[in-house]
Parts: sequence; structure tokens; C-alpha cells
Amino acid sequence: MLEKIKRYQFLFTELVKRDFTKKYKRTMLGMAWSILSPLMTLMIMWVVFSNFFGGNMKHYVVYLFSGQLVFAYFTDSTNLSMNALVNNAGIFTKVNVPKYLFLLSQNVSSLINFGLTLLLFFGFAAIDGVTFTWKFVCLLYPITCLVAFNIGMGMILSALYVFFRDMQYLWGVITQLLMWMSAIFYTIEGFSYKIQMAFLANPVYLYIRYFRKIVLDGVIPSPGFHLLAAAYALIALAIGTYVYRKYNHEFLYYV
Repeated sequence: MLEKIKRYQFLFTELVKRDFTKKYKRTMLGMAWSILSPLMTLMIMWVVFSNFFGGNMKHYVVYLFSGQLVFAYFTDSTNLSMNALVNNAGIFTKVNVPKYLFLLSQNVSSLINFGLTLLLFFGFAAIDGVTFTWKFVCLLYPITCLVAFNIGMGMILSALYVFFRDMQYLWGVITQLLMWMSAIFYTIEGFSYKIQMAFLANPVYLYIRYFRKIVLDGVIPSPGFHLLAAAYALIALAIGTYVYRKYNHEFLYYV
């Protein structure tokens, strides 16, 4: 895969540029929306939920922002990836290029947006009085796992969307369900131990929890936590790769 990306480096670079700029085409503020959009979403959620869930919680804005940050990256990446094949059918049906290039370019575009928002998140954390330690470097691990997980899920969704166009609406319902199950604006401490463990069955919550452990608790998660985070990423990648290899030629007949 890396060899093919290197061979088609120019095409891949142009796809990333196109996907990143296309999102803000003909908007007055342009790429500034990559920061303003999550910022305004955060402000709305903070106003709505702070009185209900964050009254007695220290650093509630950072708690809320970390959940929103990870979840927004997940939804943005998977939604863009789902349309990667269908939207680029005019290219790969005429030119023999690896189809995963289109999906990867969408993921890089989402990752750039995520990186910009992450800088804003660190700024909020500093203003809110969060102590920065060397453990923040460990955030690279859940980010890497999340990138891999998003790519794997994107491969699965983009393949399903080629054959079943209803997937777009079904995925919208699923992401709404995942949002409520990811403890973005509430804590799970009030639940029983079994229910708290059940939350870890949600990969998105797992990555959000990792962020909060480092930033808010100043604690590096356990080895089991690391293994589970990697397992979710590797399973999603393995399934996505299998689907792409199996249905690679059939994509041409359905797009």
C-alpha cells in the first residue's frame, strides 16, 4: 500500500488538497470554519449541559470539549469516507488507480481539521488551568489508534454504500446512538461497575476516555486499556481491507 501511495504521490496530494478546500468552497470565512464550527458546537453544548451535568465538575468545559473533539473527528472522517468511492467513480472507472487512495485522502483531510481543533483544545485546557505534563505525549497513541480505526470503518462504510445507498441514512442513526453512548457531556461514575465496563464496548468512548485520563486525571491508562484500543483499530482495519480486496472489481459495476 505504501509503495502504491508513493507511486501515485502526486494524485494523492492533489486529492487531499481538493478534499480539504472543497469543504469550504464559496464560504466567506473559508478554512476558518474548521475551528469556528467545533468552537460554536462546544459553546452550545456547554450552555445547554453545564447546568445539568457540570455544576459540580472541575474543568467541565475541557471534559466536554475532549468528548466533542474525538467524536466530531470520528463522524467527520467516517461520513466523508463513506462517499469516497461513489463521489470519485468518474475517476477510477476510467483510470486504473488504487481505490483506497480516495478514502485515504478524505481521512487526511479530516485529520487536518482534527489537528487544528486539537490546538484549540489545548488552548482551552491551558486557560481552564489544566496542568500540562510529559504524559500529554501519550495522546499520540489514542490518536494513532483512532486514525486507523476511522480508516478501517471508512473502508467498510464506503463499500457498503456502493451496494446499499440506504447506508447513508442508517449511519446517521447509528452515529446519533453512539453520541449518546459516548458520555460526551455526562459522567458514568454514577453507574454500576458492570455498566461502566459495558461503555468500553464502544470504541469511540474508549478513545474519549483515554484523552480524559491523560488531560484531566494525569494518569496513563492500564496496559489492558492500550490493548483494547489497538484491538479495535486493528479489527476495523482487517475487516475493511478484506472487504476492499474481495469486492474491488465489483465496485466498478455498482458505482
